[in-house]
Amino acid sequence: MTAHSKEAAETMKREGLLSRAEHWLRAKSTWTLLGIFIPVSIVVGWIDFVTTWEVNLSLIYALIAGFVGWLGGRRAGIIMAFVNTTIPLIANQGSTPYQTALGYAWFNVSRLLFLTVIAIGASMIRKRRDEDADRIQMLEEMRQLEMEIVSASEHEQQRIGQDLHDGLCQQLAAIGCAVRALSDDLTAGQRPEASDAAKIEEALQQTVMEARSMARGIFPVHVDSSGLSAALEEMAQMTQRLTGVPIHVTDSAEVHIADPEVSMHLYRIAQEAVANSVRHSGAQQVVLSLLSNGKQIELRVDDNGRGIPRDLNGRSTGMGLRTMRYRAHALGADLDIEPRAGGGTSMCCRLPIPTSVNTNSHGKK
Repeated sequence: MTAHSKEAAETMKREGLLSRAEHWLRAKSTWTLLGIFIPVSIVVGWIDFVTTWEVNLSLIYALIAGFVGWLGGRRAGIIMAFVNTTIPLIANQGSTPYQTALGYAWFNVSRLLFLTVIAIGASMIRKRRDEDADRIQMLEEMRQLEMEIVSASEHEQQRIGQDLHDGLCQQLAAIGCAVRALSDDLTAGQRPEASDAAKIEEALQQTVMEARSMARGIFPVHVDSSGLSAALEEMAQMTQRLTGVPIHVTDSAEVHIADPEVSMHLYRIAQEAVANSVRHSGAQQVVLSLLSNGKQIELRVDDNGRGIPRDLNGRSTGMGLRTMRYRAHALGADLDIEPRAGGGTSMCCRLPIPTSVNTNSHGKK
């Protein structure tokens, strides 16, 4: 172990001991806390008595009062301020530079006010710190809850997609085989119903293709560490085939992401944005792009539809947009959804590139 490592370990050990001591003291009652620190102040008062008024120990009294206010709150701090005003008053009663009793009394009143302000200030800072810690913990719990909701939704989508692929698609394929056999029999028997059977077979084949495409959209097993770009392009082609709306994938970047959760979140954000453009905006064209400048990944979806109201971004109550924001928040990414200057909507998700992400940009049309 290097000297730096040993020093860091010792620092962590000291911080751990201080933290445990602080928690132990904070767990004590007000009077127990005062019973611990009043003897300390008495020792300081004895030193004050020995050194007379020539050595000013006001800073030590203030530190004790402030520490008690930090640990025990405003009430304990104020009591300690009165104690730490009384002790030096008694200790220096026979040795004071003041010529008049009024001047000495004013000095002690000023000291009392000073110690009280220190104690109350310390207690208020501690209270604010505790409130901030509770708020941060609440935000962390909310973020964890959001991630669990998104994860549960993701797992449910995967289950539905897998069941759709393994169940319904296989049943439709089996029915298609039966219809083909029936069509062959009718054709061999020169029955007029043979053409109808052939049409039914063709319709079933198209239905199977669409069902498999939907299943792959719900459960994109191909979204792995190096397949995000290909997955986005395939999703665009599938959506274009099902809806008839042209979807162009342009200026795409090969992004290798070690964490498949990141790839899945980006894929779902793009999928929801494309679906919104096709279903709700009346867009006639959608452009999907995945860019990288070496510092961040930028996922964009632009359309030429009706556009989104300018005051909607950031406060939408739609489940789709809220889920997109949850996913972006889980990634630590920035998500902006704004109307385009030339009409339509622009969705942009910017994700700082972590050390586990490598990019290799290249254009695709």
